Amino acid sequence: MKELLEHIVKAIVDSPDEVKVKVVESDTTRIFELTVVKDDLGKVIGKRGKNVGAIRTLLSASNAKAGGKRAILEIIE
Repeated sequence: MKELLEHIVKAIVDSPDEVKVKVVESDTTRIFELTVVKDDLGKVIGKRGKNVGAIRTLLSASNAKAGGKRAILEIIE
């Protein structure tokens, strides 16, 4: 899942080398903490949050199929 998230975000941003994903797991959830350059933050979020909404949907669907845990995407500024 981490690789999928990195691949999607690196395709969107101008500085793909600065994309970092940290995974924090608990018993029922898996939190993906995404860090990007401040200038690329708007590109990840998209107009009215459409990009981040689509990314969250893909992440939740692939995570539910693979592990059954709930996936949460947090964007760290």
